[in-house]
Amino acid sequence: MRPILKGAAIAVAILAVVGLLGAVIFLKTTGLSARGTPLPGEAAMARWLRALAVPSDYAGLTNPVLANDESVRSGMAHFADHCAQCHGNDGRGSAMGKSMFPSTPDLTAETTQSLGDGTLFYVIEHGIRFTGMPAFGTGTPEGEDSSWHLVSFIRHLPDLGEDEIAEMEGMNPRPPADVRQEIEEQRFLEGR
Repeated sequence: MRPILKGAAIAVAILAVVGLLGAVIFLKTTGLSARGTPLPGEAAMARWLRALAVPSDYAGLTNPVLANDESVRSGMAHFADHCAQCHGNDGRGSAMGKSMFPSTPDLTAETTQSLGDGTLFYVIEHGIRFTGMPAFGTGTPEGEDSSWHLVSFIRHLPDLGEDEIAEMEGMNPRPPADVRQEIEEQRFLEGR
């Protein structure tokens, strides 16, 4: 083997061992806790990887659903029922979403609002691996339509009013224990 190739192979092997050792030390000192703060540049790297992962035929899509009151309200009802548990009714993140790693993004922030409609649609439909974002796509035209209404609502989030947030609270899923309690109270009031 030529000396230059041998030297390059040794350098690559040393870098691989140092990298592996660094990863082991990192894992041993931080664990895989979801309570950690992302390292500097980690969020930028994740955004870059997401941009690479969204197929180009999605990235250029525009929302085919008119962003009118009906579309926003449909998206709001769906968001309150399916998304608010992690993202919060206001889109800024719930306690549960903030305890994830990475924590749920602030959907009102420029980093989200600057994403194309097709990218938002893709994330809703296909989810994002290694995050808490599941794939909500059903593979049906109705499911896609629902996702496009969610895109309309996400665009509306920065302008969401307190009255809309209060309305959404009534749409949020409730734990079974709360529903049972309400039924028991109603039965008591009716004398049963």
